[in-house]
Amino acid sequence: MADVFDAATRSSLMGRIKSHGNRTTELKLIEVFRANGMTGWRRKQPLFGKPDFVFRKQRVCVFVDGCFWHGCLKCYREPTSNATYWAAKVRRNKARDRRVSYTLRGQGWTVLRVWEHQLAPKGLARFLGRMRRALGH
Repeated sequence: MADVFDAATRSSLMGRIKSHGNRTTELKLIEVFRANGMTGWRRKQPLFGKPDFVFRKQRVCVFVDGCFWHGCLKCYREPTSNATYWAAKVRRNKARDRRVSYTLRGQGWTVLRVWEHQLAPKGLARFLGRMRRALGH
């Protein structure tokens, strides 16, 4: 199906998509941290790659990757319209994610990435185990 908007209108609409405070990602993880007594995290810290959560004392950065935007192997379905654009966009996002993780690890940070689908009850226990190990709990 062809896009119903011209390029300028579509660009404007896409620009309004929030990169912070999404209910299925960052806000969900805040609920998980609070429910599991994980404290000491901060948001919007001035670090390379803009981690979603930073535990400065333990030098742990957490990124919550949306399954669509970051090309989750389990969930991502390539759009049928403008497929070339989306394939390139997701490829760039993945390359940026690798570069950010590599850089932060080189600076002595532990980098954890969690997929949006892992915040559902089914995948949460595994992620919490990773978080506890990283935080030394």
